[in-house]
Amino acid sequence: MQVIKKFLVCTMAALVASSALAQVQQAKGKATVTYQGREATADDKARATLAAQLKAVEFYYAEAGQSEAENFDAIREKIVVDPDRYILETTPLAEDEAKDRKQYTVTVRVSLNVANLRNAVKSNSAVVKGGAAARSPLAFMFVSRQVDSTRIFDDRIYKREDQKANFKADVQVSEKGSEGESFGRGQINTNASTSSKMSGSMQHTASTETGGSTTRRANESTFRLLPSANLGQVFSSTFTRAGFKVSEAAMVEPYTDGQFKVATVEEDYKSGMDLKPATLASLVRGMRVAQIPYVALGTLDVGMADTDPNTGLKRVAVSVNAKLLDISQTIPDTIASVGPVQFAGVGPTEDEARGNALKLAANNAARELTSQITNLGVR
Repeated sequence: MQVIKKFLVCTMAALVASSALAQVQQAKGKATVTYQGREATADDKARATLAAQLKAVEFYYAEAGQSEAENFDAIREKIVVDPDRYILETTPLAEDEAKDRKQYTVTVRVSLNVANLRNAVKSNSAVVKGGAAARSPLAFMFVSRQVDSTRIFDDRIYKREDQKANFKADVQVSEKGSEGESFGRGQINTNASTSSKMSGSMQHTASTETGGSTTRRANESTFRLLPSANLGQVFSSTFTRAGFKVSEAAMVEPYTDGQFKVATVEEDYKSGMDLKPATLASLVRGMRVAQIPYVALGTLDVGMADTDPNTGLKRVAVSVNAKLLDISQTIPDTIASVGPVQFAGVGPTEDEARGNALKLAANNAARELTSQITNLGVR
């Protein structure tokens, strides 16, 4: 029983992983055509079906992103001329004929030969059209990493209190007196009277002002690099199929006269999201010495593993950032970029889930970069 359960889990993981890199994709399309006769003929329906197929292909490219959508425009005529090469099968889902408006509408689901579609895009690139002699050298360096430690800073709190007090007093004192004497019959009478009056007032005013500020500091994270030798094959094969002469950065390093060091780039990526200016400048100088006009750089950040709610397998997410530099100019130019974009992989173990996620992220990043430079006509 345990053997069967393990087999089912592994099979499910393989299916999930392979679906991410599948060379056959499903898409739906809908189209309406106007006809001239009393009802739609077979030719009218065939015309509507072809239009719906093209809509399905266009929908697939629209979902893939802006650069992929531009690639569809470049190969549209190839699909029209030979649809069977790119569309493996077509299943009608619904059809409707409005005879009062002389319109026929059909909705189809198609199975796309993604491999042939991508080959058509690559064959349309300027590099491939130029032949083997025109293949431009390209070096790449992608680093897989995971957060090793995070430093969290406490809030810095500053408080201030200002107090003011005003005191005012006013006292008034007045006194009146009178004396008198009277004589009569051998007697002396005296009388005296006094009156006094006192008034006073006091006023006290106090005010208190309080204030301050709280300073927060972003967390600082350091990364540990993960072995990713298999990812080099993914990037290398994708860039090669796009028509470039591809080399890993480590292979180019000995030919840069000491200007470029792989270890320096790795150290920068251990502590930050991008290269330091000095590191980037040395990379450019070194690649120019080695006569490498194009350099692809990037990071693949691996997240913590959790459980996939749909399959119960381990799930790992990878966030990818990548860019392709043209350093043949005086000032290096970023001619293509990807990310940050996240991909997830699943597997029976954390290691397998992480490996599937890294391959998926690498494949999509490389394909997106090549799509963008194909649209630019880079040689």
